[in-house]
Amino acid sequence: MKKWLTISMISLLTLVLASCNTESQTNNTEQSEELESLSIMLDWYPNAVHSAFYVAQEKGFFEEEGLDVNIEMPADTNDPLKLAATGKVDLAISYQNQTVLARAEGIPVVSVAAFVRHSLDSIMMKKEVGIKSPKDLEGKSVGYPSSIISEQVVKAMVKKDGGDFDNVTMTDVSWDLIPAVATDKVDAIVGGYINHEYVLLNKEGYEMELLKPSDYGVPDNYELVIVTGEDTFEEKQKQITKFWNALTKGQQFVKDHPEEGLQILLDHENEDSALNEAVEKESLEILLPLMEEEGIPFGYQEMERWNTAADWLLETGMIEKQVDPNEFVKNIVSK
Repeated sequence: MKKWLTISMISLLTLVLASCNTESQTNNTEQSEELESLSIMLDWYPNAVHSAFYVAQEKGFFEEEGLDVNIEMPADTNDPLKLAATGKVDLAISYQNQTVLARAEGIPVVSVAAFVRHSLDSIMMKKEVGIKSPKDLEGKSVGYPSSIISEQVVKAMVKKDGGDFDNVTMTDVSWDLIPAVATDKVDAIVGGYINHEYVLLNKEGYEMELLKPSDYGVPDNYELVIVTGEDTFEEKQKQITKFWNALTKGQQFVKDHPEEGLQILLDHENEDSALNEAVEKESLEILLPLMEEEGIPFGYQEMERWNTAADWLLETGMIEKQVDPNEFVKNIVSK
């Protein structure tokens, strides 16, 4: 009797556990089915500036907002904006000036948030070269990454400082900025970031100095913005807002716990672009203050900053006609 009772109890327990397991699997399946897919393409391989994305993913902030976010890397730095504009990806990280140029060309891109609120670009040179101001670039060579914007930045700075840009040699070095200046192929570089090239060069033992464009008449801009296509914005504005809510939590976590946030990033480094922990740590320390503004919500875009950027691009001849930022700047963050 006891034997049959024991067998019956075991059978009943097995059925209960099986039922619970089936219910759990059903709930997990339903939860997975409820998540809405959203894709974002980074501007480059994962590095310190992207920490909040991986934190939001790792900590479940995207999932809390009902999103299944796929973080993609570009094959080319020009791809993210174009792919977002055409709906090949939902969102992308791009640049304020590039967004204005794209709109001037009729590309249907929309900016939804400011990610890095200040310029990261600077003219960099070894201290031994003796360049103290943009005017000193006369008779010197400046390496740049195949960008009309970089060329115009140098031109504007030299002119503001009373120099003659015609006496400056611009050398296209593509993205080989670090070796170009390290090996003295050029006297200075432009297009490098203060949180990346500048940090790396100093870590490698070169005593570097820099000139900030905003000190010489070039508008301080939103270095990185989040963009999407016009059609995607109309179709997925609600999901995009949820995405930003989750990313804001990720950014706050990185701000409050920089070491843990950075470690999460390092755990997701690209195999082809290994990260140096010391470099990324210093990079993050530089970036965090430049990603926020006192009294302004994270991500909020000020129209004055967009109008200033558009006006400057028109004045320098990089766009042929004025564009109206009100047509393509859509704040998903309320002030």
